[in-house]
Amino acid sequence: MMEKATVLVIGGGATGVGILRDLAMRGVDVMLLEMRDMVHGTSSRYHGLLHSGGRYAVKDADAGRECIEENTILRKIGRHCVEATEGYFVRLPEDDPAYEKEWVEACKKINLPAIQIDPAEAWHLEPNLTHRAQAVYRVPDAAIDGFRMAWQNIDSAKRYGGRVKTYTEVVKIHSVNGQVTTVTVRDYFTKQQYDIACEFIVNAAGPWAGQVAACANIPVHVQPDRGTLVAFNHRLTSRVINRLHKSSDGDIFVPHGSITILGTTSTTVNSPDDTQPLTSEVEYLLGIGELTIENLRGFRILRAFCGSRPLYTADPNATGRGVSRGFVILDHANDGLKGFASICGGKFTTYRLMAEHMADLVCKKLHNTTLCRTAIEPLVEDVAPEILAKARQYFPAYGVSLASSRLGEATLKNVIARMQADPTKRELACECENVTLAEIEEVAELPTSHTLSDIRRQTRMGMGTCQGAFCTFRGMGLVAQDDIIPQHDTVKEMKDFLQARYKGLSPILWGSTLREMELTRGIYESVFNLNGAMSDEKK
Repeated sequence: MMEKATVLVIGGGATGVGILRDLAMRGVDVMLLEMRDMVHGTSSRYHGLLHSGGRYAVKDADAGRECIEENTILRKIGRHCVEATEGYFVRLPEDDPAYEKEWVEACKKINLPAIQIDPAEAWHLEPNLTHRAQAVYRVPDAAIDGFRMAWQNIDSAKRYGGRVKTYTEVVKIHSVNGQVTTVTVRDYFTKQQYDIACEFIVNAAGPWAGQVAACANIPVHVQPDRGTLVAFNHRLTSRVINRLHKSSDGDIFVPHGSITILGTTSTTVNSPDDTQPLTSEVEYLLGIGELTIENLRGFRILRAFCGSRPLYTADPNATGRGVSRGFVILDHANDGLKGFASICGGKFTTYRLMAEHMADLVCKKLHNTTLCRTAIEPLVEDVAPEILAKARQYFPAYGVSLASSRLGEATLKNVIARMQADPTKRELACECENVTLAEIEEVAELPTSHTLSDIRRQTRMGMGTCQGAFCTFRGMGLVAQDDIIPQHDTVKEMKDFLQARYKGLSPILWGSTLREMELTRGIYESVFNLNGAMSDEKK
């Protein structure tokens, strides 16, 4: 019997999961299709900034206004994903003083509180900030965990009947008399193709939106814009630090937990899959970043990474930072195909607003009059105090808050039960991120977990200091021992996992990073005979 859903959402990034949640909460029968794992693309490859709107106040007031409004909303509904760091906009001698005045006036117009403080106060609170700073303003920037936000949207959607299918790629969109009827999808692992019936399709595939629209022979001009970032294994600042000038490369530092991310570049590329960071890009970012933090090269780099922005423009000559960071919804009924719409552009900070606008369009087509509630209903409820007290009996003291915010109450209870049944499952598989064997086992059994990297994206295993040197074989050993993931290839799984880690290490192979990489190579090539797992070899 053919699978079916009233609405199919294509794309498992922030916008896609936001639309899934919104429609499910309005009572729509909705299913999300993602060609790989959830948030494997743009929504997990950015600096993790919850924008105050300051970066767009001058050039793109509408985008700036949306950012400050959504910033306030996300702090409430997704507070377990947000670290309320606040932010500084800092003018250096290299920056145009005239822009400062223009920026202050623009912030007032979009209702963004920008409070000027004495640079001496900023230096006292942020000792690594250059003493060359000539003006400093406080803004309500924050850091946000893209992985956690996405999975909490999915969990919320599931409570309302929303469904998710990962590793399911859309290859053809079918219609009858100008109305969509079915999509043909391909299973990533088996390569089997089959059809799913639907009444409406939402294309939320980010930089791949043009490829999805092409499945219906409709042109959608999304320009992939490559951005490279550098993650430091130190919390260089407690606040987000922005340069007070026109948005440019390497002008922002965003703290996340124990690390800091420096970003970003902006380069037009042909393919959204062009995400291999380069040593030249890292050097370029360091050269700019050390104007703000002068001893920047004295801190250890954890890894470099690269994402692809989905920029949409009607101006074929606009590229990179010349393209608006606003979003657009395209109703393809105007192209002769009813029941199909695309959403393009935007930012992670405005994902909920984008989802609301798209859900409004879909519900209007479906004659559903239920109002949006995503701005007022929390993604997840707080974990009950008694559950936290119980968790403290099994988790390291410093790991309880991490595990509770990462897992949520229901999954945390399951993990605790595993620890009670088998005390050995309390052991840490990943010391860097405080991930227990029980947590890996619990996440591995989810229907969306097909690979070790899928487990990583939910648990953060392998994303800390050692970049998978020790937790890879521990996690794979558990998966293989319990035969959690059917038909897995242990050797290939470990090699793929390590190769993904190496992708971010290869541009920064100097100093302690090079020494640690050689240790990892020694472990896996000497002990496990995984030749080429940590190299540029393609095997």
